[in-house]
Amino acid sequence: MHWFGVAYFPVLALPHSQRVIAMNKIEKSVARLLFVFLAACSNSNLTAAQPNVVIVITDDQGYGDLSCHGNPVLKTPNIDALYEQSIRLTDYHVAPTCSPTRSAFVTGHWTNRTGVWHTIMGRSMLRENEVTMGQVFKDAGYATGMFGKWHLGDNYPYRPEDRGYTEVMRLGGGGVGQTPDYWDNAYFDGSYWHNGTPEPVKGFCTDVFFDYAKRFIKAQHTAGKPFLAYIATNAPHGPMHSPVDASAPYKSLETNLANFFGMIANIDENVGRLRDFLRTEGVEDNTIFIFTTDNGSSSGSQTFNASMRGSKGSPYDGGHRVPFFIRWPAGGLTEAKDVEAITAHVDVLPTLIDLCDVAAPRGVQFDGVSLTPLLRSNAEEWPDRILVTDSQRVKDPIKWRQSSVMTSRWRLINGKELYDIKQDPGQSSNVASGHPDVVQRLTAFYEDWWSELEPTFDNDAAIFLGHAADNPARLTSHDWITTDSTPWNQQHIRQALNGAGNTGFWNVNVVEDGDYTIRLRRWPEEANLPIDASLAAGRPVPGARAFRTAPGLAIHPTKARLTVGDAKSTKLVSPGDLEVVFEVRLAKGKTRMSAVFETEAGEEFGAYYAYVSKK
Repeated sequence: MHWFGVAYFPVLALPHSQRVIAMNKIEKSVARLLFVFLAACSNSNLTAAQPNVVIVITDDQGYGDLSCHGNPVLKTPNIDALYEQSIRLTDYHVAPTCSPTRSAFVTGHWTNRTGVWHTIMGRSMLRENEVTMGQVFKDAGYATGMFGKWHLGDNYPYRPEDRGYTEVMRLGGGGVGQTPDYWDNAYFDGSYWHNGTPEPVKGFCTDVFFDYAKRFIKAQHTAGKPFLAYIATNAPHGPMHSPVDASAPYKSLETNLANFFGMIANIDENVGRLRDFLRTEGVEDNTIFIFTTDNGSSSGSQTFNASMRGSKGSPYDGGHRVPFFIRWPAGGLTEAKDVEAITAHVDVLPTLIDLCDVAAPRGVQFDGVSLTPLLRSNAEEWPDRILVTDSQRVKDPIKWRQSSVMTSRWRLINGKELYDIKQDPGQSSNVASGHPDVVQRLTAFYEDWWSELEPTFDNDAAIFLGHAADNPARLTSHDWITTDSTPWNQQHIRQALNGAGNTGFWNVNVVEDGDYTIRLRRWPEEANLPIDASLAAGRPVPGARAFRTAPGLAIHPTKARLTVGDAKSTKLVSPGDLEVVFEVRLAKGKTRMSAVFETEAGEEFGAYYAYVSKK
């Protein structure tokens, strides 16, 4: 092993922090060589040495929504077992809401850099120039699977199947029953997009997504190919539905909380079954297993919030400090220990690139860093960092809005309030006046951060029209750009929400000059209903009231208006029409498109669904 000692020798003269990083890289290289050697000796192919990756990220489950973190009501025995065998990032931060976290998680970039600073209104589409985790691992020869909630765009080029994932089973929009989702989905026995095609399923949504992920894993393991499985549940996001047996232990609680906890209990069961499956398949040892969540608790914080202030959407820690557990037996990541240094969603992709020894995307500079030194040692001299998270949820970002500028010790909230998180984890005592130097340092960082990102804010994502991968393109009101809100779930469609606050336009990108057919509908194609039809309330499901249980109101438009750029067209609407069809000539390039149904009295309703085909 003389060569091993030689490799270490020049490193000894480095400062401690650099020495830790360098030695870890040498140890990782040696470990990988040994693993490859052993694999070769057992007649395995070389790709078997690549670690697999399984990520479970849940929706709206906060740091306190686990019994291993002290929740006195909720029981999560399987995730607790993972906790006891994992390295835990105890000061890990995400965005305070869904899409922004996911954009940073899969790209390693600040949410506002990716164009994703809202969950609706065209601001949840991940810009086409971003390189995702799926693409990185696909380029490295991995099979890449995405199961569940994507929430970064439902049209080309934003869907997971367009972003490097080779196997996809996903819902539409940000949750089951939202406007882009398959019509009348409600957590049980729905239809989801399997590699781009709606596929009916049986069972509870979380069970379905884990089941498809296990099929994918088994197929790739049988084929001898390394895999990345990204399992992103929509649970426990509302509306609050769970299997009856999962919510039964909490039936004394009010309906929403009982089903919120029931959904988490069901996730816990699925995590346990998935880990058993990996063990049975013989892939557990060389699989990096991550469990985490996308933002603070939406419902459980009033029961238990791990001494934090705030919940989903908040700039305080309860809005964005969440669990992160990582385990990899073959890579030596099995010690049950806490990593207390501050970390964030932007660190995940750089870390996985490092651990899996795959190539980083060319020309991409990550906003995060690899956490490998922290995972492999405590890196005593790991430098303190400044990180930013915010919750915009508006058409265009607003400086300092719902923001937290963070170090391991300090939190600067909205540019005004300062908290010493070590002394005051509940963020109850604003100490800004006593630490002007800290306020100044964190403010200066934020100012530079904002100045660097601000020029990118005008680079609006646009839905492609006429692209072969998505022709016809299905556009929904979920992605209307407005200054207020938009009908983002199917209850809104049933209620026929209208008016200035519930209409808007789509940003579109016509891929080439040509003749296009644009079909405007009030109801989606799969509903097969006339524009003026009413609709009976749909079937209920266990738990809270489902979106589909709202009766569908009838509207009676007499004409439809289509505007694409400066071109405007009008057509009459007759009773019983399923849709209004426009034949138009479109020029290549980015523009805006809007569509409106108007009644005889002048009342306007947006066309909630539009189907655009290039001839």
